[in-house]
Amino acid sequence: MDMTTVNKTTNSVFFHPTANALQRSLFITLLIAFSMLISTTSIAAEKRLLTVYTYDSFTAEWGPGPAIKAGFEEQCGDCTIEFVALDSSAGILNRVQLEGKNTRADIVLGLDTNLMAIAEDTGLLAESGVDTNALTLPVEWSSKTFVPYDYGYFAFVYDSEALTAPPTSFEELINAPDDVKIIVQDPRTSTPGLGLLLWLKSVYGDEAAAKWTALQPRILSVTKGWSEAYFSLFLNGEAPMVLSYSTSPGYHMEVDKTERYQAAAFKEGHYLQVEVAALLKRSPNAELGREFLAYLIDTDAQSTIPLGNVMYPVIDLEEQLPESFNKLISPASTHLFSPDQVRDNRKQWIDEWLEASTTR
Repeated sequence: MDMTTVNKTTNSVFFHPTANALQRSLFITLLIAFSMLISTTSIAAEKRLLTVYTYDSFTAEWGPGPAIKAGFEEQCGDCTIEFVALDSSAGILNRVQLEGKNTRADIVLGLDTNLMAIAEDTGLLAESGVDTNALTLPVEWSSKTFVPYDYGYFAFVYDSEALTAPPTSFEELINAPDDVKIIVQDPRTSTPGLGLLLWLKSVYGDEAAAKWTALQPRILSVTKGWSEAYFSLFLNGEAPMVLSYSTSPGYHMEVDKTERYQAAAFKEGHYLQVEVAALLKRSPNAELGREFLAYLIDTDAQSTIPLGNVMYPVIDLEEQLPESFNKLISPASTHLFSPDQVRDNRKQWIDEWLEASTTR
């Protein structure tokens, strides 16, 4: 039996005289709960949503993504970050290109210097509005579109228990004993794979194709991506060397508490990778997007980079930089093609690599 009636003129609720105290209390409790639910739903609906396309390791529980999301949401107060995890930096760019002006992305995070010109050519990106003058990169930064958030050097990481005297140059690697094998990645699908291709090209120029051919006997496997090469093969002892980053040993020293894995310092120097983020022109939350880009180079976000992304931060973290990073190799010189050079020559250089690979 219904114990209440509603005054249709005032929308007020009245209890019948027959309603007991328990029924009245229950009704009031339910009414309060319902009001709170409506209020919470309304607040959630008003939150600004920022959709960020990035790569899957960035959003992993051990990556920097979760901490950066929590930190920025606390700072903005009325926003929420939605990460869309893709398989690689190339996958991020391909997704945005396919979606065009209809993309859901407000931010792309995870491109690098090798993809910047191609990404800018799409016409989909906006100026960041972020002051990058305080960055501590190994190279000058002038882009008004892209905001760097970490950097590193490509290097061959070796197992010191399996290889006591690692090669210290490409020439030594090419002429190493037959049992010295390396695991590398495909430059068509992998950022480090493309990095090795550019590294070799920047060192040898027109002789790079011949050096690729000479390197083939040393290559045990060419994987699609870095994770398969590093975790599935190298750490399981399939080969004593793997293409990775000079910062990789920092994670092992800091987290695994071992110095077993080290990076070989090459006399020719090492190729630099700078990872970047950018704002989409179509973003309905451009102001929030620019706030997020600025937050990426803030101390709170940058402190997650060394062990979360296992890369160098783009600002000076001083004592917040893990001690292990002071033990990493220092490249004798830095190699880096301009974004335009990579865009204009990438296909030709990959074709050179493909031709050399058929000699295996």
